[in-house]
Amino acid sequence: MLPHAPAPTAILEASLYVDDLDAAEDFYGRILGLERIQRVANRHAFFRCGPSVLLLFNAEETVKPPGNPRLPVPPHGARGPGHVCFAQSRAELLLMRARLKKAGVAIEAEFDWPSGARSVYFRDPAGNSVEIAEPHLWAP
Repeated sequence: MLPHAPAPTAILEASLYVDDLDAAEDFYGRILGLERIQRVANRHAFFRCGPSVLLLFNAEETVKPPGNPRLPVPPHGARGPGHVCFAQSRAELLLMRARLKKAGVAIEAEFDWPSGARSVYFRDPAGNSVEIAEPHLWAP
């Protein structure tokens, strides 16, 4: 029997893997407006998103063993497109939709879920599926 422990209550960070870190940094920083908080060479760029952090990794670099023994992060990575969903109010989502279109980002899908929450889907430069949805999408 496993000992009791409370379940996690939030996602602290989420990762996407990209093949062009400069293009990804431009997309998430300039187009989506996220604040870059760290960049390490061609390995990764991290962005603040509310209380959480979006980690963008160059998959070719993260599969290598860590070069710094003080940061023993195990090698990791993924191939193929991933998915991330950001939360915004409907008014903010519609403003972001207009911003994306103005920046030449194609909207792949847009609809209202049975919960009444609206979602907008598009792709980042690496082909990852990016969604912006109203926060009540997953409300209990």
